[in-house]
Amino acid sequence: MSQVYDAIVIGSGASGGAVAHQLCQAGYKVALLEKGHLIRRDEFSKDELAYCRRDIITPSLFDEYHTIEERVDGKWTQTPTYDSGWSFWNGNIVGGSSNLMSGMLHRMHPDDFRLLSKYGEIEGANVVDWPIGYEEMEPYYTMAEELVGISGKVEKHPYAPPRSTKDFPQPPTEENDVVKLFDKSCRALGITPLVTPRAVLSRDKGDRKACYYSNFCGSYGCSSGAKSSSREALIRPALATGNLALKSNTHVKRLISNQERVTSVETIDTVTGKTHNLTARLFVVAAQAHESARLLLNSANTFHPDGLGNSSGELGKNLIFSAGGSGQGVLRKKSLKKISFDALMQRGLFVNRSVLDWYFMDHWRRGKMKGGLVEFMFEHQNNISRAAKTRYSGNKLRWGKALGTALVERFTEGKSIRFELFNDWLPTDDCFVSLDPKREDKYGMPVGKLRISGHPQDLKVASAISEKCEEILKEMGAEEIYSSVSAVPPQNLVAGGCRFGSDPKKSVLNKYCQSHDIPNLYVADASFMPTGGSTPYTWTIYANALRISDHIIRELGKGRRIL
Repeated sequence: MSQVYDAIVIGSGASGGAVAHQLCQAGYKVALLEKGHLIRRDEFSKDELAYCRRDIITPSLFDEYHTIEERVDGKWTQTPTYDSGWSFWNGNIVGGSSNLMSGMLHRMHPDDFRLLSKYGEIEGANVVDWPIGYEEMEPYYTMAEELVGISGKVEKHPYAPPRSTKDFPQPPTEENDVVKLFDKSCRALGITPLVTPRAVLSRDKGDRKACYYSNFCGSYGCSSGAKSSSREALIRPALATGNLALKSNTHVKRLISNQERVTSVETIDTVTGKTHNLTARLFVVAAQAHESARLLLNSANTFHPDGLGNSSGELGKNLIFSAGGSGQGVLRKKSLKKISFDALMQRGLFVNRSVLDWYFMDHWRRGKMKGGLVEFMFEHQNNISRAAKTRYSGNKLRWGKALGTALVERFTEGKSIRFELFNDWLPTDDCFVSLDPKREDKYGMPVGKLRISGHPQDLKVASAISEKCEEILKEMGAEEIYSSVSAVPPQNLVAGGCRFGSDPKKSVLNKYCQSHDIPNLYVADASFMPTGGSTPYTWTIYANALRISDHIIRELGKGRRIL
């Protein structure tokens, strides 16, 4: 007879790993299902071809893909991603995309939880307040700091969210001398620079070694265990309890349910092609927002004809990304001031600086608008991409000696510092995920069709902040400064689609991310978010997964028949 688990968790990223960890620590038997394979700590490399050019950690777009709907000349145009090459897969390996993050984490601000109350209705946007407040999430932000390992330094700032502890459990990671120039330039402009909280250990923690400053962090796995990925911080300790069955190469095709409860999941082994059914008392979906919604839609049956947990008709709707933009400038040897060029060129050390001064924009007298957060960093150190950007001088292709000279100058005479800004992607009726009725993946499942459309205010806010960021770069003495904002979203920051709320007629999940319709079904990833705030989502994903884990443990402890 096959085992009946206390819980089956689908997806092993930040949210799935957190739920599995907490349930295993509480003594419950958990099966953690991951479509991708397991890469062990010592198997991670800094191979740019493998990770950034060949996508060895994501499926082939000819096997598994999405259909993207965008408005072109006033009409919705569909393009499968195997044609565009635009991949919405993010780290299909054990630990998910948390293995590949840069680890620059931020809490949301209390006002992010009450965007409607704070700013009122916004025409064309489906803005609502969260069913919980910051005070309910704060203890879990704090728990995540210690549990996964977040380094940083607390500094006073008018827009920094309140916290219950005085400082982070670990000091900041080591910083490049460029921070001296950055801090001085910010203060000259009346801006308060902040040390960025980072999900990277600056000190050893258990069997995890501190950061070794490889110069290749974002887009790469960590071979010391310093990066606070789900795999390192949560799944490894969960396995040590003896309560976790980690099932990699296991793709979930659908959840099987009756009227009242999910009874099992149908899986397929991605290596052998064999199918299996697994049974548990409760089920937690954590496959990443657009894929979680797709799985629930694909699990429709006679009891739930529109998809599991979709009595409200809201499943898949109000998909959100992260609005914003980026820019950069070059600090050159011949014009560098305040710090030495050798110190600037030292490899591996972080910039570790953020700006929160524009998180709210009321004081700009531009009207009552929410602003955003800005991260500063060095240009990604991938040598191939850096060299490729040197191929052109204007519209003219460089060749031979001219190209060689330009490459030497790019790699030895300067260093690019860049910024990435994050502001709210307002939820709208024209941004959602549904099923493509005409296309299926290699497993015979209808692929997800993502309609993508941003709200005009997203670009308005990003453009205003981008101008401010350019001023910092100018003050630093950077050259060749440019920036851009776009309505095209980053595909690694996806949320919404299973909005939580108090009204079952207007939301998919309750405040504990439990299905309004099916009590033993939870969704733990960023799907629950009705609005995304102006920060990367990861810390909030960790915190919320820890929060709902407490609720699940209480429910399992009650031994209710429905579970």
